[in-house]
Amino acid sequence: MAYEGPQVKIPGLTASASLTTSQYLFVKMSGEKTVTVCAAATDLPIGVLQNAPASGAEAEVAVSGITKIIGTADLNYNDIIGTSSGGHAVAKSAGTVDYIVGRVINGNAGAGGYITAAIDCV
Repeated sequence: MAYEGPQVKIPGLTASASLTTSQYLFVKMSGEKTVTVCAAATDLPIGVLQNAPASGAEAEVAVSGITKIIGTADLNYNDIIGTSSGGHAVAKSAGTVDYIVGRVINGNAGAGGYITAAIDCV
């Protein structure tokens, strides 16, 4: 079962679009002090969205720490992860051109399942 632990969050961020269905996905900066869901596997995540804000509302984003994230596939303990084209966690390989921003602590049982990961998006 996925869980959360201590996190560092970025204060003062808002959603640049409705993120009401994007809780626990990777987000990226979309403008000054605004975030949106990562849209490409090569996007640089700023963190993981911890709430589900409407457009213009406060976005709680964990930039580092222990968080839940929704995975695209079966992810296992110790997999290194980054973002998919839809903001989900996906396994990455060392040496890839994609950004590696975390490691799985507690895996899921398949696509769409929650994982627990240690992230560092700084």
